[in-house]
Amino acid sequence: MRSFDPLIAARALWQMRVRRRPFVLSHGITSRCNLRCPFCSYWKDAGPEMSTPAIMRMLEEARAFGIGVYNAWTAEPLLREDLPAILGKAKAEGLITSLVTNGVLLGRRVEELSDLDYLSVSFDGEETTRDLRGVDPKKVLSGIDAAKRAGHEVLINCVISERNLDEVAGIVGLAQEMGALISFEPIQPFEMDEEAWEDLRIRDLVRLRQVVGELIELKRGGAPIINSITYLQMISSLEPRFRCHAGDIIMHVAADGTLRRCRAMKGVTGDVSEGLGRAWDASRPMRQAVECKGCLFFGYVENSLLYDLVPEVLAHYRWM
Repeated sequence: MRSFDPLIAARALWQMRVRRRPFVLSHGITSRCNLRCPFCSYWKDAGPEMSTPAIMRMLEEARAFGIGVYNAWTAEPLLREDLPAILGKAKAEGLITSLVTNGVLLGRRVEELSDLDYLSVSFDGEETTRDLRGVDPKKVLSGIDAAKRAGHEVLINCVISERNLDEVAGIVGLAQEMGALISFEPIQPFEMDEEAWEDLRIRDLVRLRQVVGELIELKRGGAPIINSITYLQMISSLEPRFRCHAGDIIMHVAADGTLRRCRAMKGVTGDVSEGLGRAWDASRPMRQAVECKGCLFFGYVENSLLYDLVPEVLAHYRWM
């Protein structure tokens, strides 16, 4: 597990708390996907994508603006042939690089990812991955194994739903066997239609509390669960008890180059073609005017708690 880096932490705090600028550039690099997951809307809304030169300019502007982390995600980044060049450019600009993938193409392309620092692979259990994502779980697991053999530290991210409550503890054991880290977050309604939400939303709250209680005990026993206990306790009640700073500390850029407030609040607030810094500054009134009911996306919760210097989270959350 990556150790705490005080220099990066100091740089992040200076950027976010003093300069009032985001430290993470979260880039939905493509809306194309090789899967058709019913709980995801990104592949349904496939449209224009930023060109390679436009992304390269954005990364140059990101470094000048003080951004420290570049995260490529949605819908399946490995479908972009220019991904290695983009990661290489981000690395050359001094950014920490991160990638979120469904893992299906990982075995084929992992050797091209030498400029990647953080690799996150979605996996919700063998039965659930097969049923919901429509893919043989062995393809995902073999991709994770290939990434490990190539020297990458891998984070398996599991979305907890009504479908996989009985698989959750087993995924922790699987992560341990594979030498991977593991994170959890509950399914959220923001990216799916009503039918999918009714099918997947967590209804058995008693069972959920039991499962999360097991995760907390496993974490305390040394299991490679990166979530903080503070966050896991929020999951157990499905109550977002935190002040969200996601709209201010993370810059969200969609595949077409438009700025969005966050995953939950998708309204357009600007466009990087205006200049990344200029678009961010102009978006401030729109970002602050949004009334958010809260979510439990772990990246938003954990990073907001880090921003607020919550001691337990500072001690236990270990990812970017």
